[in-house]
Amino acid sequence: MLNVRLNDLAAEALGSQAAAMPPDRLAPELREMLAEEIVVTDGVITLGGIPDWAGRPPGTHADLTGWECFVSSFHLEDHLPIEVGSLPDGEPVISEADQVLMLRHGLGFALEIARTAPVPVRCVVGANSTNGTFRFHRARPGESWLHMDLDSYRHEKVITVDRGPATLGGTPW
Repeated sequence: MLNVRLNDLAAEALGSQAAAMPPDRLAPELREMLAEEIVVTDGVITLGGIPDWAGRPPGTHADLTGWECFVSSFHLEDHLPIEVGSLPDGEPVISEADQVLMLRHGLGFALEIARTAPVPVRCVVGANSTNGTFRFHRARPGESWLHMDLDSYRHEKVITVDRGPATLGGTPW
């Protein structure tokens, strides 16, 4: 079962452009990442295997889900042709149009990860005025990285893509 959820901020920002970026139109660096194998090692899921810097799961994280979110997380603005300005204090600033671009690419990337993952998975895409992020984790009963109420993220546009059996607990399925 595939389930895509958007908080109100993401739905409003995307409007009629709510379509994901098609796989063949994803940014080249995102397409390169998709070429890496999704690997399950010792019960955790990663893209390309466990990196040396990550340490043994769960490391300092409360659970495997937190570890996976840490290891799989990356900034979308580092991989897309967007302009990141800055305020006088150095805080980054990303336009609304570029936030929408990050959401569309992140959603397209998430759908591909969900499609190819060998286990139930949750992908999380977020964008705001300072950055955009992507992360994913194995869907597990009793573990969640996000609040169930996506609208509780009042300053973040959030999209989740879940794929797994309807009977899996701890998810909105």
